[in-house]
Amino acid sequence: MLEIKTIDESPAASDYIFIFVKDNAVISLQRPPDQFWLRGEVEGAFGDVGVGAPLGYWAGRPSYAIEVDAQCLNVMEHMSGSLYSLFGRVSDVIFAAYGRALQMLAWQRDHQFCGRCGTLTAPTDGGKALACVDCGHSAYPRLNPCVIVAVGRGEQLLLATAAGRATGFHSTLAGFIEPGESAEQAVIREVQEEVGIGVNNVRYFTSQPWPFPSQLMLGFFADHSDGEIVIDPTEIAHADWYGRDDLPTVPPPQSIAGQLIHHFFATR
Repeated sequence: MLEIKTIDESPAASDYIFIFVKDNAVISLQRPPDQFWLRGEVEGAFGDVGVGAPLGYWAGRPSYAIEVDAQCLNVMEHMSGSLYSLFGRVSDVIFAAYGRALQMLAWQRDHQFCGRCGTLTAPTDGGKALACVDCGHSAYPRLNPCVIVAVGRGEQLLLATAAGRATGFHSTLAGFIEPGESAEQAVIREVQEEVGIGVNNVRYFTSQPWPFPSQLMLGFFADHSDGEIVIDPTEIAHADWYGRDDLPTVPPPQSIAGQLIHHFFATR
């Protein structure tokens, strides 16, 4: 597991490195995707890549994320793809480490200039923040809290497909928490807005970091209390109640949606 703490030593050839081309992870075709690059290997293959974004420690070694140009890739040795391509191919802890790496690079890329005065920023607080070199305003990586909820009605579970997303899955409902709103209030509002029904008995299940691009998913169960399904077509393409014997294609168990669905039917 990635130990998230300040790296207090100088970059070394033995550092672990996560490589990206923009939002795509780069892996070697010569070894499994869960075997990380070493800084010495990266510098030999891609030249001077700088220090990179500090991530913390993996197995006691300092770990960093770096971004390279697509033209640096050798198609006979390297492959790049979105993190979805690693989902299920590596362990959950390794996927989470790749997710942190992607988010730290995106944060650095999006905060090169101060949001208050427009001056350049520079790393501070051991690389955990970017501070304006003029006014001192600092920016830390931002997380977007979301709720995701499995709504039950007796032995049936509410599943839906999102409008405009050709994922092939029926999944649980999800949405962002609004300012001034609790997670439980967000569950009730999102379900009402997306499918027109009321829910009660909202209860927390688990959470999962979701780097697409920077969500923290808070998983809940809730019970149907009133109303019939009336979808918001701008959000939902189709929604219905399903039992264990007529389930459509659902997300894989590595995802929090898959975990919610599995747990719902396992406890019925």
